Amino acid sequence: MTSATADQFTADGLPVLIGSVPLTDHAEALEWIFAATPEIPLWPQLPHNPLEQMMPQFSEGIPCIVEEEIDTPEGRLVFDISRPGFEEAMLAFYEEYLAVLEDPTLLDSSRFAVSRQRAEGLYLFCEAVAGRQELRATKGQVTGPFTMLTGIKDRAGRAGYFDETVRDMVIKGIAIKAAWQTRMLAQAADVPVLMFIDEPALAGLGSSAFISVTDEEIRDMINEVADAVHQAGGLAGIHVCANTNWSILLGSNIDIISFDAHGFFDRMAALKQEVAAFLDRGSIIAWGGVPTSRVEDIEQETVNSLTGMFKRQMATFTGPERDMAALLSQTLITPSCGTGSLPEAAAQRVLSLTRETASALRGEYL
Repeated sequence: MTSATADQFTADGLPVLIGSVPLTDHAEALEWIFAATPEIPLWPQLPHNPLEQMMPQFSEGIPCIVEEEIDTPEGRLVFDISRPGFEEAMLAFYEEYLAVLEDPTLLDSSRFAVSRQRAEGLYLFCEAVAGRQELRATKGQVTGPFTMLTGIKDRAGRAGYFDETVRDMVIKGIAIKAAWQTRMLAQAADVPVLMFIDEPALAGLGSSAFISVTDEEIRDMINEVADAVHQAGGLAGIHVCANTNWSILLGSNIDIISFDAHGFFDRMAALKQEVAAFLDRGSIIAWGGVPTSRVEDIEQETVNSLTGMFKRQMATFTGPERDMAALLSQTLITPSCGTGSLPEAAAQRVLSLTRETASALRGEYL
């Protein structure tokens, strides 16, 4: 791994969740999370609240982004660098960016701190996590720069990714927000911090909409966020729903790759040598084997069926140089995605299956 914190953390087949849950109360969400993943809990995102949805939650303080009624279901984000006062706002942004790079202790009072209004779950989590005896690490998450840049558009419908000014500001804004959150979690509990970059839009790579986007551009922007996390003392993870060009991420500075193994394992299995090289440097796979996309799949799966699936999939990457125990020591057991869009009963079953499947695999191999 590329982070100094890596030596302090081993995955050991422990269960971990993806951020969102389908609740309206953060305290109840934390109860769910601590029950399912006491060793590596995360803070909950409740997407029923418009301010906690993927784009608005991490957009504040980035002056190229204009928020329009985002506290309502009809709200939206656009980018606008032609409006009066933008040049002055941009200068202030970069001055503050350079200041926090020079002195990270300024982060808490900077524009890069996410407000409690938008991340109540993070603040409550930090209050609740101190002193918990089972902790091995804590997990945070931030909206990825590519997802933010392809989600915000100007009033003519052009994505922010294709404007160099917007792209640079958003990448730097997200990177420093990730660093701020890493520091906040590290101060809350004296355990390693796993900071995940959520990048669902990377599933669109190769489509006609992104035909001009290069592998180098994607890797550079992901590395900028990962390097900021490393500078703050954390491990950098990335989660992509569905499929993407995994070669880009396997060759990046990311420490943990989270993928949908239930629906798209064959795409990762085709990269056996690249995965082996990723693992050889001490990195971690977050194996998203517990389904979240369809209620019928969730109801159909059992601990036995999922344990069998994990064994079959993991065998693809084992051999004389890495047996099942060694691979599991570099594996986190996760759902394939968040549960925020599921009915509560289905979400609870996902959390239960994740914990019990991890326990079964650990009991057999570790």
